[in-house]
Amino acid sequence: MIVSRRYHTNSYSLFSTISFAAVLIIILLVTSIFCNFSLHRDVLDKKHIEHEIVAANEVHRRIQSNSWLSVQEEVKKTYVKYLIPSHPPINVTEEERIEWFRKELPTIEIFKSTEKSQKFGIRVQMFFQRGCEIQFFMTWISPAKSFGKRELLAVESVFKAHPNGCLMILSQTMDSTQGKKILKPLTQYGFKVLAVSPDLSFLFKDTPAEAWFDEIKKGNKDPGEIPLAQNLSNLLRLAVLYKYGGVYLDTDFIVMKKLSGLRNVIGAQSIDAESGNWTRLNNAVLIFDKYHPLVFKFIQEFSLTFDGNKWGHNGPYLVSRVVERVKNRPDYNFTVLPPIAFYPVYWTRIGGFFQKPTNLVDSKWVKAKLLQLSGETYGVHLWNKQSSRLKIDEGSIIGHLISKNCVLCEHIYSA
Repeated sequence: MIVSRRYHTNSYSLFSTISFAAVLIIILLVTSIFCNFSLHRDVLDKKHIEHEIVAANEVHRRIQSNSWLSVQEEVKKTYVKYLIPSHPPINVTEEERIEWFRKELPTIEIFKSTEKSQKFGIRVQMFFQRGCEIQFFMTWISPAKSFGKRELLAVESVFKAHPNGCLMILSQTMDSTQGKKILKPLTQYGFKVLAVSPDLSFLFKDTPAEAWFDEIKKGNKDPGEIPLAQNLSNLLRLAVLYKYGGVYLDTDFIVMKKLSGLRNVIGAQSIDAESGNWTRLNNAVLIFDKYHPLVFKFIQEFSLTFDGNKWGHNGPYLVSRVVERVKNRPDYNFTVLPPIAFYPVYWTRIGGFFQKPTNLVDSKWVKAKLLQLSGETYGVHLWNKQSSRLKIDEGSIIGHLISKNCVLCEHIYSA
């Protein structure tokens, strides 16, 4: 009996020591993660710190309750991987930023070839063999958890107008269990939407983007102050349209009517009031045939004039520059639609579309605007950068549009 008690006492002491040591290791690992992360952020978000502390406490609790999860597995669960560094250093020289980027290269997940991305070509081919009325593309380079209710409503609008269409979301994060769960409300009703991890090398191969991508991956090119994810999205949409053809849409675009009647189309964001000529185009909506020469020119322009320090330079300004140069050449065969088609409200005024009318004048304006939009407008760009934090009021223009162009129609006013 004495031996038995000593055995249990020693076992308990040994187990407590192991548990305590394991917790110390976790704390050190989590602290290391904090330190590495702080290299890229001047100030750590207090909520992130609290989250990590709670996670460490949870590990301690599980160890004490004989839940045999390894320290390594727990650290993986609390560590958030970024596809692309989202906060390049500012106020540094080009050489300093390139040096920073070279150090970050091994951590950039989207540059890495994975089992899923290696199957990109065959997955695309199989998906679009499912009897698609029209093929759509979106890109998503943010974490899957950021794909929220409003983005899902934008996806719903695609299928409201095109119930037999196929939508492919090029996204490494959405091509996951979490992504499938987000899209399940649509897939369970038979809508054809699929998130696929893109193979960047495959998409850029035999295009002008191939050389640019090689230089970026080697760390020989300045990524600029603007998050590379944004510029990579600009290039990704061009490459997938060039290789496959179809319709590209931003995830903050509400479709209002069928797009299947449009071919080789880009939309103007603004026009000159006197001449009626466009002054700027936008790349939030692109509709082009496979291997279209204008899309090739867009890719070429991106590769030759890439500048990661100017907002819009590799996006709306890029398509505007190229179209201005080739607009009178008959061999390009494309159409520029007026702002009313895709961009009926300018980004500085999008807030008014989210607000409910508060008086008779407002009510008449909303009614008149909805009537106007029911005419020549194919959809509305929500300008998410300006509107993402705005609440959708009941009775607002956006509220009316989403209610009319959704298929599940859930969480409209909490999106």
